[in-house]
Amino acid sequence: MRIYKVILFSVLAFGFSEAFADDKLTGTVIGTAESVDYSSGSKSTTVNTCANAFDGNLNTYFASYDRSYTWAGQDLGSPHVITRVAWSPRNDSQGEGRVVLGVFEGANSPDFMDALPLYIITEKGTIGQMSYADVSCSRGFRYVRYVGPSDARCNIAELAFYGHAGEGDDSHLFQLTNLPTVSIHTLNGEIPYDKEHQIVSQLTIISNDGTQLLSETGTTRERGNYSRSFPKKPYRIKFDKKQHVLDAPAKAKKWTLINNYGDKTLMRNLLAFELSKQLGMPYTPYGTCVDVLLNGEYKGCYQLCDQIQIHADRVNITEMTPEDNAGEALTGGYLVEVDAYADQETSYFYSNKGNPVTIKSPDEDQITSQQKNYIKNYFNKMESNWQTYLDLNTFLRHFLVGELSGNTDTYWSVYMYKDRNDDLMYTGPVWDFDLAFENDTRTYPINNKSDYVYRSGGSCAGNMKSFVDKIVINNAAARQQMVDIWDEARHAELTEEHLVDWIDQMEAELDQSQKLNFMRWDIMNTKVHQNPKVWGSYKAEVQNVRRFIKERLFWMDKRLGYTYVPSAISQVAIDYTQPYEVFSSSGLSYGHSLSGLKAGVYIVRQGHAAKKVVVR
Repeated sequence: MRIYKVILFSVLAFGFSEAFADDKLTGTVIGTAESVDYSSGSKSTTVNTCANAFDGNLNTYFASYDRSYTWAGQDLGSPHVITRVAWSPRNDSQGEGRVVLGVFEGANSPDFMDALPLYIITEKGTIGQMSYADVSCSRGFRYVRYVGPSDARCNIAELAFYGHAGEGDDSHLFQLTNLPTVSIHTLNGEIPYDKEHQIVSQLTIISNDGTQLLSETGTTRERGNYSRSFPKKPYRIKFDKKQHVLDAPAKAKKWTLINNYGDKTLMRNLLAFELSKQLGMPYTPYGTCVDVLLNGEYKGCYQLCDQIQIHADRVNITEMTPEDNAGEALTGGYLVEVDAYADQETSYFYSNKGNPVTIKSPDEDQITSQQKNYIKNYFNKMESNWQTYLDLNTFLRHFLVGELSGNTDTYWSVYMYKDRNDDLMYTGPVWDFDLAFENDTRTYPINNKSDYVYRSGGSCAGNMKSFVDKIVINNAAARQQMVDIWDEARHAELTEEHLVDWIDQMEAELDQSQKLNFMRWDIMNTKVHQNPKVWGSYKAEVQNVRRFIKERLFWMDKRLGYTYVPSAISQVAIDYTQPYEVFSSSGLSYGHSLSGLKAGVYIVRQGHAAKKVVVR
């Protein structure tokens, strides 16, 4: 992110002058119509109106009646490239602080649906003075505005915009930090309020240091279950047409914005996704950190992630239609979630073993009675005879991600899927790690426990604990396969060195954004959600995760009865002129070539000889 120096100038009682290259712009005052009359606390359209923000008098001010999503601006009559903005806070005891996180925007539609950010204020203002900031946005705008921060009634004494006439271009746009900026504008300024109603939106993502823009129509709604109770809300965005978003593999309509309210590192989900990759899950959701604006108001640092759905680059199984009601077509694909909140959904069932299951796909408005009966009966069959119908490979890898991360919610919510003409049910992808990595007072400190977290304080939907016990506790073959998977990963990049390096890099990447986030959500020294401790700073929060992962690797080695010897296996030569077969250490076939395999430990069988081979 470019850092702009804020220059302060003294202001005369009835005006000011500046020696800037661009002129101070004038136009018709526009903004939130209803102001507050503080003498009576009632609504007004004549007292403290938005016109006061452009009257050149620092002793008058605009104060809206509503506390949030209110604004003051100008219609410049034609597009102008904005090169500088200026502001002065209301002259009262709280005025200087009420401009922090105020956002300047420009638009060419009077409803600001196409608005782009121009600047965000990150420091207190100075009463009786104008503060100035350069703007780095090459597009020209007819309409410009200042959106007050949340719960501030947009209290502002004076505003000014500087620039020159012109439509400009999109060669360089403004990002709030080094992270991509996601800016959502909703029709008529309606704020998403539940998981059912999809609000018409313009969805904008600015990235690559302001040189890349995606701006398309779509919808926005809230998402999640318990996470919706937080003041920082989670959202699901849906483009009207499939989009390539940032560097995500999938071209898709649906994406999630994870709020991370109780995770003060803002990285726990992404760290778990890294564990998923290192433990060889077939699909790990895409995720990246972003800054989010909603109708011009700064909402915080979020994680932009895949929507868990059937998709060629997500859960890659056959997507069913309402016509798939018999024969092979009826056998899949199905995406389900063992879900403690299943009874709050429309399409769900309880298994014979008492486990609540939400049917995620086919969708609730398309699934037929034949399809619902099929997947319910199949799930019951899998529960009763898991040795035949459960894919143990994905189940064990998913289990290891949950236990290595210390996730208390692993079996509170777990995705599973079944494809067409496939007798197995697969586990995954991994999801929901805000309580992982030592962030749950109910299990803290996890590494002092002698047993797996799901058996010692973890939350399990229905009777999932006994189901998991049958596999990882009571079945010797499954336990050995789990050790083989662990061995494979530990000799690849599931190491302290790799994971600590990943955390270090993420901490640096998040530095600018976390500072803004905790200005917006002043919770660093407050226990929220299930926080076991207040660590006191972002650096200390991250250090807690860093310490945990180091200790947890050792704990997992010990619990599995495994000895990690980094240099115990050396590379061996293969006679590439002769045929050979490649297997994982757990027996999964990888074909007849080492070419293109990810780093890890493999078994190579050539003739009657079998050797362990490290691919680096």
